[in-house]
Amino acid sequence: MAVRKLKPVTPGQRHKVASSFDDITTNKPEKSLLVPIKRTGGRNNTGKMTMRYIGGGHKRKYRIIDFCRERDGVQAEVISIEYDPNRSARISLVKYEDGEKRYIICPNGLKVGQTIVSGKGVQPEIGNTLYLGEIPLGTIIHNIELKPGQGGILSRSAGTYAQLLSKDGSYAIIKLPSGETRMVLITCKATIGSVSNSDNALVRSGKAGRTRWLGRRPRNRGVSMNPVDHPMGGGEGKASGGHPRSRKGLPAKGYKTRTPKKYSNKFIVVRRK
Repeated sequence: MAVRKLKPVTPGQRHKVASSFDDITTNKPEKSLLVPIKRTGGRNNTGKMTMRYIGGGHKRKYRIIDFCRERDGVQAEVISIEYDPNRSARISLVKYEDGEKRYIICPNGLKVGQTIVSGKGVQPEIGNTLYLGEIPLGTIIHNIELKPGQGGILSRSAGTYAQLLSKDGSYAIIKLPSGETRMVLITCKATIGSVSNSDNALVRSGKAGRTRWLGRRPRNRGVSMNPVDHPMGGGEGKASGGHPRSRKGLPAKGYKTRTPKKYSNKFIVVRRK
């Protein structure tokens, strides 16, 4: 996976850094795994704007991703590696021995024609899904469950990965991409390897229009608003905002917003930085 720096033949391409899409093998998604997405434009059922800075964007269809990998012991062959407009990572279309097709998050290094499998007694190889209790210490993993059978919810975006540090009784201790070290039940599943498209962090849109294509509207600063719109608004001329605040008045830049009595506090060994 690589990126392309374009020649500055137009103002929009002067600072543009685009993905090369070298790893993509097809541009036609599997129709049976597509469902329509209805856009809200940030409005609720009465038409009132409840989320700002949302609207427009290219029409998309959602790809149904298998985050659970519950078909234990059944081998699947990788058919293609595809682009997904709904996430930063690449996705892989796999075909099981009985003919069923599913999409999975594509790990780095997975190739077309390769065979993957999930369940107990599986080798810890790229793309295979195992229970945390059977994964060797120090292994790089992604798509990690927090509850058994829930489906992976941790480390799913492009280039991210976690590391299995140790095992203590019925819990495995994992270092997450944020730097947090956390306990997860060893009966939860995780997939071996890091997530594909690690160069996604290097991509630069180059112009405002490309951001609009993604469905994001212009976002203006709080200090440029009026006092009725934001706690940092108002003042004569280019007045500074004073104490940084959110729109609802909560302090920003360093203020801890995590609930002190949150149930998952007991599972966190080291907080993120």
